[in-house]
Amino acid sequence: MSTKTVGVLALQGDVREHVQTLNKLGVEVIEVKTPSELSKVDALVIPGGESTTISKLSEIFGMFDPIRQAIANGLPVLGTCAGLIMLGDIADPASGQKSFGGLDVTVVRNAFGNQNDSFEADLSVTGIQGSVHAAFIRAPIVQRVGEGVEIISKLADGRIVGVKQGKAIGISFHPEVTGETRIHQLLIDLI
Repeated sequence: MSTKTVGVLALQGDVREHVQTLNKLGVEVIEVKTPSELSKVDALVIPGGESTTISKLSEIFGMFDPIRQAIANGLPVLGTCAGLIMLGDIADPASGQKSFGGLDVTVVRNAFGNQNDSFEADLSVTGIQGSVHAAFIRAPIVQRVGEGVEIISKLADGRIVGVKQGKAIGISFHPEVTGETRIHQLLIDLI
């Protein structure tokens, strides 16, 4: 079998950290900025960053519709933090902000407050043995979960921070910041 190729949407956000995490897992990695590059990947990571900026840049670079279509056609996708926002329905969208879809969830942006309210926590994640050390940085929260969506992680207080539907995974936190590789392995396993 040929090497699996995972793309990291490279319009804005913590692209480098995702590339480094995927390199540790032995897959080929492409930084995706064009529809041509998107067509070469077996899975896609939508990184954390600014969801409003990712939305706008995806339209400017002609990537919005190709990404939306690829996800709708079953391309495995992992959205972390802003990436989760880009996969769900946005409860509080900025002016003109749109999402790619893929998850039947409603997401609230910056649900924990500003940068000073960032924190780390150990979480249980469905499909992963042991706890996952997670960094929450201006993180979103999943407010509503639709039918067919599996909740894969919650905080101790019950707030939903990880979901999966079909071949789409969305998490509120940044595993790539804490050196955690097992979330990315879940994506690779969907290929």
